[in-house]
Amino acid sequence: MLIKSTEMYGRYTQDLGVFAKEEAARLRQEKDHARIFSREHIKRVEFIEYDRSRCSRCRICTVRCQTFLISKVGEDWIFLILLGLLMALVSWAMDFTIAMCLQAQKWMYGGLEHNVFLQYLAWVTYPVVLITFSAGFVQIIAPQAVGSGIPEMKTILRGVVLKEYLTLKTFVAKVIGLTCALGSGMPLGKEGPFVHIASMCAALLSKFMSLFGGIYENESRNIEMLAAACAVGVGCCFAAPIGGVLFSIEVTSTFFAVRNYWRGFFAATFSAFIFRVLAVWNKDEETITALFKTRFRLDFPFDLQELPAFAVIGIASGFGGALFVYFHRKIVAIMRKQ
Repeated sequence: MLIKSTEMYGRYTQDLGVFAKEEAARLRQEKDHARIFSREHIKRVEFIEYDRSRCSRCRICTVRCQTFLISKVGEDWIFLILLGLLMALVSWAMDFTIAMCLQAQKWMYGGLEHNVFLQYLAWVTYPVVLITFSAGFVQIIAPQAVGSGIPEMKTILRGVVLKEYLTLKTFVAKVIGLTCALGSGMPLGKEGPFVHIASMCAALLSKFMSLFGGIYENESRNIEMLAAACAVGVGCCFAAPIGGVLFSIEVTSTFFAVRNYWRGFFAATFSAFIFRVLAVWNKDEETITALFKTRFRLDFPFDLQELPAFAVIGIASGFGGALFVYFHRKIVAIMRKQ
């Protein structure tokens, strides 16, 4: 059965059974190519050893270290370490820049304390300028960076190709636009856009690493790494790797491979750890602590009078969620009949 192309540049052109057979054949062919590549790689090392140039020893050492590292650690884990490290650096740099922008606004407001009108003008104009720059920059550089990016990631993880959503240009526009929007003081969160940022980072890293092994040219492997990137995006924002993995499962709810659990948890844990270490290095914290601290009593965190209220809130939320699902199902059924 053929399915026509969707409005969001996506397209399915084959039946699922035919696609699965062709995908299996393609994977077998890629394994054969990988074996041939490894043989040629060994031969290339042997040829380098006979080279008498000044850089031959450095090239031999680099190739041998790369081969040893990939054979012992595995390309997947190297990729996840690099992804977690890069996303932690991006998250910390954005938080630092946002804090500087908010501090600059307070500095401007405090420097005009003798004139109330200028204080009001500076307090209103500063965020308006940053928001306008953020919206204009994103619209000019990459309109695909608009919004949180989570619906687009759900679409991509289901096999639909969206053009220009995982490119370097969109990555730059998303990071700068989000930094300016949060630096203006607007009550926004960065966890949603960071899922899209982490996915773009994973896609760019996969293209970079494909130059070494060619294994990430496989589309199914790229989808798996994008699922792990969704966990990293949440993990590096809240320093909560378990929550990141659960969110990744929620995003890829139709199918989630068991092997992606450990990939997502490892990358999210590494990213959260580096994110908190950077806070200690910047002297924001004395040691590695939780991002959102609580001051509950250790003997009994809650009072007995609060427990019935919590139970009522849970029951009301459960009935509200069930009611939402019921009405959503009815609306979808009515739309399909029309």
